[in-house]
Amino acid sequence: MTLKLYTLCGADTARHFSPHVWKTVMSLHHKGLDFEECPTPFTAIPEIEGGATKTVPLLVDGDTMIVDSFAIAEYLEETYPDAPSLFGGAGGVAAARFVERWSLTHMYVPLRSIIIMDIFNRLSEKDQAYFRSTREVRFGKPLEELAAGGAAQIDALSANLEPMRQTLSFHPFLGGEAPLFSDYIVFGGLQWARVISPIKLLADDDPVSAWFERCLDLFEGAGRKVPAAA
Repeated sequence: MTLKLYTLCGADTARHFSPHVWKTVMSLHHKGLDFEECPTPFTAIPEIEGGATKTVPLLVDGDTMIVDSFAIAEYLEETYPDAPSLFGGAGGVAAARFVERWSLTHMYVPLRSIIIMDIFNRLSEKDQAYFRSTREVRFGKPLEELAAGGAAQIDALSANLEPMRQTLSFHPFLGGEAPLFSDYIVFGGLQWARVISPIKLLADDDPVSAWFERCLDLFEGAGRKVPAAA
């Protein structure tokens, strides 16, 4: 049975952009599993599987439904143990949890300000109203005010990525010689920006840029199938 993955899309259903969905997309490819993507706009998420979730990704595997990219990765690891490991052992799970927490504070916070208007502009009119109302309540300011600090956040993002650059001086992936879920966590954030915004975040000679290109090439270029925003 083919697995079903609910993704997040804007007005263009072929451009799914959630960073957390991308973590799961890469995890499924890593495990070599066939899956069907179901693009879903913000305002349709409550209708998924009879109201099964308020967020995506949602993975449906037969009668089992799993929400949250980390929970999905753990489920795939446990359910498909003969496929390549996403963690490389229990220590890898703990390490990935650290990378997840680090990425949420040191990557996603600056990225949010940098690309928030690009996200808004790619939504349908109905989703734009939803996105503006929910995000302005969440962040306590208009989207435009949040975006006004975006340029400064590019430098902040670059500085926050320095530990990653140093790690990549030892091996090509955060997982070592081959990628693990920790790589897909960080990849999800940069892929979020790549498919939603034309803003250049990193220099071409940045080691993180080289790592990101390697990730885009994985699984017959799965990450490149959604083209970069123009």
